[in-house]
Amino acid sequence: MPRLTPERKKLNHDKIIEAAGRGFRTHGVSGIGIAELMKAAEMTHGGFYNHFGSKDELALEVIRQGFGSSLGNLAGIREEHPGSARAALDHIFDQYLAVEHRDHPEIGCASAALVTDVGREGVAAQSEYQHGLEGFFSVITEMVLENASQSGTHLDAEQAREQAIALFSQMVGALVVSRAVVRSSPALADEILKANNSRLKQV
Repeated sequence: MPRLTPERKKLNHDKIIEAAGRGFRTHGVSGIGIAELMKAAEMTHGGFYNHFGSKDELALEVIRQGFGSSLGNLAGIREEHPGSARAALDHIFDQYLAVEHRDHPEIGCASAALVTDVGREGVAAQSEYQHGLEGFFSVITEMVLENASQSGTHLDAEQAREQAIALFSQMVGALVVSRAVVRSSPALADEILKANNSRLKQV
């Protein structure tokens, strides 16, 4: 068989990660096998090991890229609101607690879609998730400090980080709880998103 070019190999590598990102977010890391992931990537099962040593190694890459993409999105939101940290925070709440985000975990943030799976995984997966969390906490802490300055409120760095952790944890928790009841009670699922969005904007 012809040897794969570096470009083609990278393309295949990226296709596997994309398929795994969707599969893991939808079914959980343990809920979908390598054969299914490779089929979704339109590749053969055996080709998996040309790119990854195990499904656990692939999961680490999905977590890493998932958080990287989300943090890039946060940076974009900050750029959209250069003069108002409050407006940027509200935009984040609106986007994260949107019905669209809840109903499409396969393309959503890894923070909520993979939180339960990572809780069952080992140190490597949790360390990767922790790294992503720290990225969120850092960005939101800066925005909280900026908002306090713009509104004339005194807030030190420790207080801002505490608030950022609480805000982000509420966002993730609200999304996970809403997903847990969306099929049995769509109205309640929507109410959960709206109630938390409203409360977050009051902070």
